Amino acid sequence: MRAGIVLVAGWLAVLFCTGAVQAAEAARGVPDSPTQTAYLAEQLRKDPVYISDQLPREVPRSTAPDFAREARRLGVSTYVLVLPSSSFGAEPSAVLAGVHDRLGRKGLYVAIGDTGIDAVQTYGVSLPGAEDASRATLYELAYDATPREVFRHFVEVVTSGHAHQRAEQARAASEDDPDGPPSVHTDRTDRENQSFVTGIAVTGIPLTALLITVYALQRRRVRRAAGTATGGADRPSAAGGVRVPATRGGAKAVGGRTTAAGGKATARGGKKAGGGKKAGTGAKGTGSGKKGTGTGGRKGAGEPGPYPRERLLPLLAAAAVLGGLIAFTATQVFDDTTSGDGSRPTAADMRARIDRVTDGLRRDPLYTDPESPPALDAAERAHLRRRLRALDVPVVIAAVPSSTDDESGGNRDLLAKALHTRLRRDLLIVLADPGSGSIDLVNYGTRVDDMYLINRPRDLSYPQSTDPPLGHRLDQLLTYVSKSPKAKAGHMPYEPPAADDPVGEKTLPGLFTGDFEPGLVIGTFLAGLLFGLVAAACGLVRRITRRRRTATGAPGDARSPAPTEPSTAWLRRNARQELDALTAALEPVAALPEDSQRRAWECLDAAALLIDGDSDGRIDADATPAALACAIVLARAGRTAIGEPDAARFVCHRNPLHGVAYKRVQVPPEGSGRARARARSLPVCEACRLTLGPVLRLRPSGSARRGAHAPYATLPGPLAALGDGTEIDQLTRDVREYFGVH
Repeated sequence: MRAGIVLVAGWLAVLFCTGAVQAAEAARGVPDSPTQTAYLAEQLRKDPVYISDQLPREVPRSTAPDFAREARRLGVSTYVLVLPSSSFGAEPSAVLAGVHDRLGRKGLYVAIGDTGIDAVQTYGVSLPGAEDASRATLYELAYDATPREVFRHFVEVVTSGHAHQRAEQARAASEDDPDGPPSVHTDRTDRENQSFVTGIAVTGIPLTALLITVYALQRRRVRRAAGTATGGADRPSAAGGVRVPATRGGAKAVGGRTTAAGGKATARGGKKAGGGKKAGTGAKGTGSGKKGTGTGGRKGAGEPGPYPRERLLPLLAAAAVLGGLIAFTATQVFDDTTSGDGSRPTAADMRARIDRVTDGLRRDPLYTDPESPPALDAAERAHLRRRLRALDVPVVIAAVPSSTDDESGGNRDLLAKALHTRLRRDLLIVLADPGSGSIDLVNYGTRVDDMYLINRPRDLSYPQSTDPPLGHRLDQLLTYVSKSPKAKAGHMPYEPPAADDPVGEKTLPGLFTGDFEPGLVIGTFLAGLLFGLVAAACGLVRRITRRRRTATGAPGDARSPAPTEPSTAWLRRNARQELDALTAALEPVAALPEDSQRRAWECLDAAALLIDGDSDGRIDADATPAALACAIVLARAGRTAIGEPDAARFVCHRNPLHGVAYKRVQVPPEGSGRARARARSLPVCEACRLTLGPVLRLRPSGSARRGAHAPYATLPGPLAALGDGTEIDQLTRDVREYFGVH
């Protein structure tokens, strides 16, 4: 019985002492910290929108009216909690349920974290689509959307009346695109990319356009100058205005026409030739050239000089204007000036948490954040308060979380400095993060050996999964501090760097800064590279085209068109093309053998005599089909002479449009009796050697009725001589004689 009496008395003594301590603390004005749900419910009782003071950089408390304005669109009582996501813990809906129980009001409760909507609950009201709107907002918005933008989007989905459909569509879209929706805001990395691309465009596009334009104009000058004679004389060819190089041997023009007949030219007598071709009226002239001496003795007369500077100035001005337009367009496209939603925290927003924690530490050396899940229970808090009062060193503990969105930008030293500045006394500040469990010590003027504090055990600052809970480690830390050796004088820590300006860190740099200059350099390089590729491609195309033109008309070339009864339109078109091709083929072959050069030039001039009697660079309107066909044959023979001089002697007698002939066949004699002649050996193309093809048939004149074709050998003009196997050289002489040119 005595033992029982002693035991009961002991328990009564303990209860009495505990009550006395709590009564003393209450008397001293240090009530225990309220629970998280009680604190949040009390804040919502004051205002239906509560924004934590721990997120002033991302969600300033001064934006609460914006949330309230959006909430009124829902048509029901709405209570909004905007807290760090870590404050809601693993069950945000449980926090909302506890807040509702404490508040006791019907309505929609929305929990918004720094990453989006964490939970939505309705109590006593009906709001269809609230849950679906929360899911749609999660899938439809990018990760960089601010809480204010998230809540605005949530309200829009709810009020749209299609929350369920949008939620399903957004979920399906997220499965197809794992990267999610595009960013809402432009960050500094995006701005650097924009500056770089703008620099490339500002120099790359105008410079590329300038180089290609100058190149195209210079190529046109080269083509025009290719026909310039040594003495500066040009003449248009018979084929559509292409400039034909001056004749070899320095021959002079006669009646506007230059002959190639060995250096001497005579006028064409002012009368109409037998074939109906108009004769010139020029005076008689004599040539001065020596066979094979080239074009008048000046080397490179056909090569144009550099592009004139006076013509470059307008092009340079146009390129500069184009660059300015591109820069102006870029400023309109990349017009973002901030990476946030435009909200700017006030000075009161930035100091709200410091004021709250400072007021709490003035009343109690242990302050725990009421917005966060409790990291210390009531017994641990009471024990730590007793330990703090028993120390001979002034120590305060602030159990508050830190993040990059708070007023210090996540810098614990800045937080400690701000608390010391407000408390205005020497003390050892202990900062404990209830979320991560980390502990930091900052000594402001107390006579404690700082090296002793720095060398404290690791597990007191950086916890591991196997370490004791936060309350136990804080108790160990206080024991460690109580045993610390004394210093001769108080210590002040180094001044921490200032936090980034909350407005400046959201402000984007100018578009023409940063990587803009490297973009200019890369744009210049790319412009040169692109111009080189274009020039190389154009050169390759020209080379292939010249080779094809040179090859056209060669023996057995199936690409040479050879209809049996060509129309006048076909003849005019191909005559123009063939003379253009021969003119182009003669441009790069200044070192031809004498015989090849002579034959090619004579073919060109003879063809021009046939179809350009007016010397105006166009095919005469009254050119007959026989003259057009003869010009085609001569132009093809001239190109063949450039590649194979020996192959350009004969053409197929059946159809001269077949091209040159390497073989001869015995043609049976025509007629009978005494009028019958002996068989003849006539040139044929490879196809006609195997099987004689049909004879070329032409209309007597361009105005003949449709279908009135006759064998070409029966028509007047030099072309008929090819029916007897006449050589090309003889044909050119016949053409000159036909037109009275000697």
